[in-house]
Amino acid sequence: MRVLIIDDEELARFTIRESLENAHYDVEEAENGRIGIEKQIETPFDLIITDLIMPDKEGIETIIELKNTFPSVKIIAISGGGRSQNMDFLEMSERFGANQVLAKPFTEQQLLDVVKTTLNS
Repeated sequence: MRVLIIDDEELARFTIRESLENAHYDVEEAENGRIGIEKQIETPFDLIITDLIMPDKEGIETIIELKNTFPSVKIIAISGGGRSQNMDFLEMSERFGANQVLAKPFTEQQLLDVVKTTLNS
């Protein structure tokens, strides 16, 4: 299974990538939504994990564009920051097409469980 991680934080991308590669997923990265969408157009992914708060094309906008162009793509929205604001963004992302949401920080097991559930849905 091919997974694309879209996050402007290099450490977040690295950590998620390591966890997924150790679980035998084929992983690529993008530092913002614009690049992520370009990569999805070039070679579609089975799953996209996208942060919500990013420069140059934030996550909600990215989710909307991805779902309009690739309606069957599975998306997990992730977000950190303040708890109440974070949950508002995550809930909003589900209304715009995210299949699952995951609040940062999360454990490796939480990540793997959500990825597996999303891919099997």
